[in-house]
Amino acid sequence: MKFPRDFRWGVATASYQIEGAAQEDGRGESIWDRFSRTPGKVLHGHTGDVACDHYHRYKEDVALMAELGVDSYRFSIAWPRIYPAGKGELNPKGLDFYKRLVDELLQRGIEPMATLYHWDLPQVLEDKGGWLNRDTAYYFRDYAVTMFEELGDTVKLWITLNEPWCSAYLGYGNGVHAPGKSDLNWYLQAAHILLLAHGLALQAYRELNLPGEIGITLNLSPQYPASPSREDGEACRRADGFLNRWFLDPLFAGFYPQDMPEFLTAVAPHIQPGDFDLISAPQDFLGINYYSRGIIKAAGKDGYEALPPAGPVTHMGWEVYPEGLYDLLLRVHRDYGPIPLYITENGAAYPDQLMEGRVADPERTAYLREHFAQAARALEAGVPLKGYYVWSFLDNFEWAFGYERRFGIVYVDFQTQARIIKDSGRWYQSFLKDLARG
Repeated sequence: MKFPRDFRWGVATASYQIEGAAQEDGRGESIWDRFSRTPGKVLHGHTGDVACDHYHRYKEDVALMAELGVDSYRFSIAWPRIYPAGKGELNPKGLDFYKRLVDELLQRGIEPMATLYHWDLPQVLEDKGGWLNRDTAYYFRDYAVTMFEELGDTVKLWITLNEPWCSAYLGYGNGVHAPGKSDLNWYLQAAHILLLAHGLALQAYRELNLPGEIGITLNLSPQYPASPSREDGEACRRADGFLNRWFLDPLFAGFYPQDMPEFLTAVAPHIQPGDFDLISAPQDFLGINYYSRGIIKAAGKDGYEALPPAGPVTHMGWEVYPEGLYDLLLRVHRDYGPIPLYITENGAAYPDQLMEGRVADPERTAYLREHFAQAARALEAGVPLKGYYVWSFLDNFEWAFGYERRFGIVYVDFQTQARIIKDSGRWYQSFLKDLARG
């Protein structure tokens, strides 16, 4: 495998999944605090109250990153730590935590990549409508400006939103994530306001003339027809429209997919003049989170269904399909480029066991090796891929699955908070050393 010398290799996390300290130092309540405390919403009633206690153990965690040899760390900022009420009065202790984290990273030679929103909306704003309220996009811009002004001289890589499809569909469309609302029209409304929030933050960043780069991260999944039939091909295009093009098209073409008339009709009342100018303004890079693919067959009139995985699966039930990463990178470059790309998340959950001080996870090691190889293939084919962030640095709170799904390359004993680098983490460490020597 060949990668450019300036290629960024990193690990990624998210604030609610690792920080803990949910009620310390002035942090406000988030939608995930409320949702995880709602009976039946999260497996075993788990919450992120303590998680990995990263808020108190960040120095230890950064030292582990340095031991692994990564170049960069992608983390997210908890909006309720900065503005407990979503807007208004700034919480200096929350801001100070991220300043200390960034300073620690820089002292270790690790480049910070900060995500402004990884799903932990202040509950106060949700009570006012959340992402169904257009005002939330403007509150997000104001919060983003604060972070740009406070950290813009030390953080040079910014992501506005992580996976707006998940925030909108899982949060407002089918309700399996916070805030737990379920209506397809709400999904489309939330998706548009999230994209508007991205556009407003992007505009604000440009106006500040900061010496960094900014983009958005989308969860993208290549969709493949189950057969060569015209019906399956059309069904596959609809699935791709729902999962991928509904976000890619407005960001890069300035309009929603025109072959989805029922969605267009539903979202039309929420679009105001100038929205697409903001949403489609040029960004510096696109972050891609890739985990698996879909195999799609036609079902009913103009419907589709995803077939069961065709190959081995992870603990999440997601098919391991490394070739999908290659196909996805080429497709995005061909249809929406040229724009620099980052793989901002890629990884796998397995039911890891700590045995005599060691976590042997050969499936995860193979998963990473095979996906790295597909990234190298894409580079060779001319895709401007700039970096790769393994998900996840630590085992953590895995949203509706609580602590039952382990994605980390570092094992966390949630009773003692001990950290143990898994065999996959040692493999990643060795891989990076070999690259540096090469």
